[in-house]
This record gives sequence, structure tokens and C-alpha cells, in this order.
Amino acid sequence: MNARLLMILAVLLLAVPTVAQDESAADLDDLLRMVQQGRTDDESVNRRREAEFRAAQGRQQQLLDDARQQLREAERLSERLENTYNDNDILLVDVTEQMDRRLGSLKELFGVLQQVTGDTKAFLDISVTSAQFPGRGDFLLELNRKLGSDAALPSIEEIERLWFLMQQEMTETGKVVRFGATVIARDGREIQEDVVRVGGFNLVADGRYLQFTPETGNLSELARQPQGRFTKTTSELVGATDGNIVFGVDPTRGQILATYLDRPSLRERVDQGGVVGYVIIALGIVGLLLSLERLVSLGLASAKVKAQVKSSTASKDNPLGRVLLVAEEQGDSDLETLELKLGEAIFKEVPKLTRSLLFIKIISVVAPLLGLLGTVTGMIVTFQSITLFGTGDPKLMAGGISQALVTTVLGLTVAIPVVLLHTLVSGRSKSILHVLQEQSAGIVAVRSGKGK
Repeated sequence: MNARLLMILAVLLLAVPTVAQDESAADLDDLLRMVQQGRTDDESVNRRREAEFRAAQGRQQQLLDDARQQLREAERLSERLENTYNDNDILLVDVTEQMDRRLGSLKELFGVLQQVTGDTKAFLDISVTSAQFPGRGDFLLELNRKLGSDAALPSIEEIERLWFLMQQEMTETGKVVRFGATVIARDGREIQEDVVRVGGFNLVADGRYLQFTPETGNLSELARQPQGRFTKTTSELVGATDGNIVFGVDPTRGQILATYLDRPSLRERVDQGGVVGYVIIALGIVGLLLSLERLVSLGLASAKVKAQVKSSTASKDNPLGRVLLVAEEQGDSDLETLELKLGEAIFKEVPKLTRSLLFIKIISVVAPLLGLLGTVTGMIVTFQSITLFGTGDPKLMAGGISQALVTTVLGLTVAIPVVLLHTLVSGRSKSILHVLQEQSAGIVAVRSGKGK
């Protein structure tokens, strides 16, 4: 019985929201007192709410009437606005038809004018004359936007300005003009200097070709300049005031000059040959130096031999003189001994006359073989790239192909002149030996005739 009573009291306690949750009952009497106090508080709150509702009940009808009045006024305003919108719509159609009738052929004219404005803006944006006259495209953009809408029509002054810009472009493309501008150097520095514009083709500044970037409007120096025969006259052009100057003009408005950025220089092409290419070049230099040394030495020796042929006195400073001295020393010897001594003297001169010829010939043979070696090595690199990355990107194979082609070219470039030099040096050496043999045979023949 006590347990049932406690459950009922607990339910009553939960149903009373006004009882403080942090307040605890000491016993059952205290709990009963708290429940009774909660009921008393609830009743007072309910009575206060009922009093407030009864006090405001008289104003409910007034609020409802005010809201209905506002609704009727809003509906009348909506009806007036709808009527005004319909009237304006009809008026707009009438005005538009009237404007179209009055414009007549002018509407077609404005369409053509809009097309011309767009084409002119596109042309002026990429023209090098915009480096001297920046900001022209802003006006054309605004004019094109105005022509594309029916809100406003272009004025006579705006049409005349469009004509002026077109005429200005035609006039300026026929001039060579100097003006000051900010140039971006290859190291990123901004330099203020004089720039010469050659018509609508090129921009140059103190020995350098410049590039105009339409997107940013900047003038920048080309990363790689053209060959010296093109740039040697640019400084003269910048400093000239009159007269005629030979100048390389790019008719493609910078496209040909831009291709020089992708063209490797001579040093870069040689670097593409790798170690094999440098070995070929070294052998070529050695072969060239040896050939030049032999040409000079044999040329001097040939001149001295020719002088000795005309002289009656033997001299030791040339091969023929030394052979003649041996013949004079063997004046009392028999014919067989003289012939052997002369042959020995000629054999002593052969190493001096044929020195380095064999090495030059070896270089002429080894150089193309090294070129072939570089070609095979480059193709191996190419096939390795194909194995790893496939054939989708040709740039991945360009290194091996470049090495293959460059080493072949270097090998042939070295071999061809070295072969020609070897032939020339060998022929000069043989001509001197032929003179020695001819003179020695003559001495033997003279001695043999005296012996008879």
C-alpha cells in the first residue's frame, strides 16, 4: 500500500512543472507540501492567462478588421499595377514598331557597324601598333556592347572615332616610328628605353628584337635572338634619323621570330650528341691541326727541293740536298754501292715526309664509325623511352633521335674534310719522294754512263 502511494505521488510530482528540480523533499509530508504549492502556483498562472485573454478579446475583432482592410488595399494596388503593366507592354510594342519603322536601313547599318567594330578590335589587339597606342580596345569594346543592345544608339562622334582608329592603323603601319616604352628584359627587369616600330611588322630596341604580348600589353625581349646578320642592323635602325638601312622584316608579325625560341643553337645541337659527339669533334680538331702542320711542312720542303733542283750546290736543309750529299760522298764507290747508298738516303727521308699521314687516315676512318656508334646509342635510348612511356608523346623520344642524328652528322662532317686533307697531304709527300727518286735515278744513270 505504501509503495502504491509513493508511485502516485511520484507521478503527481512529475506532472507539476513549477516544482524546482534542484529542490529535494526530506520526507513524505515535505513532498506533499511541495505538490500542493505547485498546484497553487499553476492555478495562479492559469488565472492570470485567462484574465489577459479576456482583456484582449475585445481587440481581436479590431485587428481582424484592420487586416482585411489592408488586404483590400493591397488587392486594389495589385490591380492598378497590373493594368499599368499591360498598358506599358502595349506601349512598348507600339514604340518598338515605330522605332523600327523610323530606323529603316539604319538598323542594318548598325548591324554591319557592330561586325566591323568587333573585327577592328580583334585586329588592333594583336597589332604591334598597340604597343605605341594602348587602350584602344576599351573604346571598341564599349561601342560593340552599345551596338549589341537596343537601350542606346551610337553617336556620330563614336562612329567617327571608329573610323579614326581604322584610318590611324592604316597610316601607322606604313611608318617607322621611335617611341619610349617599358621593355621586360630576359632576366625579368623592366627597362625604360627607346623602341623602334617598323610598320606593323617588328619592334626592335638597341640590337634586340622585341615581342608584343596582346593579352598583357607588355613588350618583352625575345628569349633567343635571330642570327647575327639580322640583329647587326637593329642598333643602326634605332639610332638612324633618315636614309636607308638594311633590316630583316618578319612579315608574319612575329610568328617566325617566335619559332627561334624552339630552335636549338649550334652549341645546343652539339650537346645533343653527348660524349660520342665531343669525341668526334676532338678527333676532328686533332686531324685538322695535323693536316695543317703537314701541309705547311711539306710546302716548305717542296719549295726547298725545287730550289735545290735548280742549284748546283747541295744543301742539308732539304731532303734532295741531303741525298745529293750522299752521292758526292760516294764519288769513288762502284755503281752498286752508290745505288744502295742513295736508296738508303731516300728511305731516311721517307719517315719525315710521311709523318702523321697514317694517323690522319685513321681519323678519317674512325670518325664515321664513331658517328655510327652514336646513332646506335641514340636509337637504344629511343627504344627505351618507347618501352617505358609508349609512343604517345614524341618529345620523350626526341633526345635519343637527336643524339642519333647529330652524331651521324658530326662523324661525316669530320670524316669528309679529313679525307680530303689526307689526300692532299699524301699527294704532296709523294711528289717530293718522286723528285728524290727521280734525281737519284739520274745520278745512277750518269755514273753508269761514265763507267762505260
